[in-house]
Amino acid sequence: MPSPPSSLQFLSAASGRIGPRLSLAASLIWPAQAALIALMLADLLAGRAALSPVLAALGFFVLAILRAMIDAAAQKQLSDRADSVLAKLREEVLQTEAEAAAPSQMGGAGALAALAAEKLEAARPYIMRYQPARMRAAVMPLLILGFAAWHSWAVALVLIMAGPLIPLFMALVGWAAKEASARQMVEIGQLSDLLVDRLAALSDLRLIGAGGPVVAGFAKTSDDLRQRTMAVLRIAFLSSTVLELFAALGVAMVAVWVGFALLGAIEWGTWGTPLSPFAGIFLLLLVPEFFQPLRDLSAAWHDKAAAEAVAAELDTWRADTRPRLFGAGGQGGAMAKPHSIRLQGAMLQRAGRPLFFPDFEISAGQSIAITGPSGVGKTTLLRLLAGLEQPERGGVFLDDTLLSDDNADSWRARVGWMPQAPHFLNRSLRYNIGFGAPLQPELLSQARLEGVIAALPKQELTPLGERGAGLSGGEARRVMLARALHAGGDVLLADEPTADLDSATADAVIAGLMGFAKAGSTLIVATHDQRVMARMDHVLTLEPAPEAQP
Repeated sequence: MPSPPSSLQFLSAASGRIGPRLSLAASLIWPAQAALIALMLADLLAGRAALSPVLAALGFFVLAILRAMIDAAAQKQLSDRADSVLAKLREEVLQTEAEAAAPSQMGGAGALAALAAEKLEAARPYIMRYQPARMRAAVMPLLILGFAAWHSWAVALVLIMAGPLIPLFMALVGWAAKEASARQMVEIGQLSDLLVDRLAALSDLRLIGAGGPVVAGFAKTSDDLRQRTMAVLRIAFLSSTVLELFAALGVAMVAVWVGFALLGAIEWGTWGTPLSPFAGIFLLLLVPEFFQPLRDLSAAWHDKAAAEAVAAELDTWRADTRPRLFGAGGQGGAMAKPHSIRLQGAMLQRAGRPLFFPDFEISAGQSIAITGPSGVGKTTLLRLLAGLEQPERGGVFLDDTLLSDDNADSWRARVGWMPQAPHFLNRSLRYNIGFGAPLQPELLSQARLEGVIAALPKQELTPLGERGAGLSGGEARRVMLARALHAGGDVLLADEPTADLDSATADAVIAGLMGFAKAGSTLIVATHDQRVMARMDHVLTLEPAPEAQP
């Protein structure tokens, strides 16, 4: 079975066939235009009118319009292809990250956002320019060389000598451009991660007076990226200078030879007959177009270096195999309330070591506390029970039905989740709890939120930042509890709900949790808090794996 194409091969094929061929067809019109101009000027110099200047001008402009139309069609087709391919790649990144049950090893949210937005966009010039430039560079110089050789072996010799030097130096400079582009892409990802991290902690940084050092550190990182970008630009300018040097020398040598040949000062360089005015003008018009496709390819060569760096990151990202979420991420169908939740033979890999979980069963309406040393897998166990991670062995059974892709969406619709670290949307408090649905007063009372809401400037319509601006740590936890309760499920999974809270606030959160349990729902809490464990029906203690023990 053939292996799937690499990201670079995928990007290389993204231009398709129609766009590059249309671009080549537009370039092939120029020799006909050049012949019309040369014929008209040669007739004027000779004092004859074999071709009417009006007809020659009309033909030239008709061909120019045709060339412009074909080139516009080529650019539109290439642009549409680039939009389609980049949209497909962005969809792949977003879909994969949405289905992944573990963070990427490439970096944080900033690096992934930079990959999906800025870095993929850097591949657009490559899709639109490289393959058309490559096709023109493969055809046009040979065609013009043939025309030149037909009229003058001297001009053909100049083109043969100057032409190959350009791709040679372009390849040498291109190696350095590839390395510089790769370093620049890494810096972009690191800067994006740093920006997301600093913005997330902005309120805390301001409170502790760390704004100055943070700004200085960000400025230094930005300056490093600027230097990387300037390094890429220096290489681009160097290759362009080399290209223009050889192109200018080639055109100048041909122009000097044609001028002296037409004046009769040079009698060599043709195939035994003097150079005619038509041939001389025709060659002068064609020679710059001999180098133009090489100029275009040189510019696209740097686009290729950037695309190779992006493709390498895409390949690295794709090779980062991570556990996938159960289900499709939708609402799922109706599911009967299970009478019991059972964990049996569950094991998964975490940070290169296996995590084994003890078997246990909890009946509907009971409560259980999961405790143990830090890093033993309490949060991971909650994620297994919620269907957010897949075990490599064993599984979660709802009554006698294994939790799987077929029923995970329906199961999660019955589960409330209270994370250890509160997360908010940049919307109102009401939206952060109910996601657009009206709030229930009894729910707010159960989460002990009435006083919190009353103290806010706009009550439940008070906007919250992503860090819950205006809320203390305990208040943020109670909002998370209200959100979990608002889901209306029969099971609540809470991860360290009282960590880092003062006694009074912790008591309020515990009371809200126990109110949920007393209503006949199932409560599963990962905690170190003895007060929480004392209120639970069962306590499950996780022990470190033997390999992790000193």
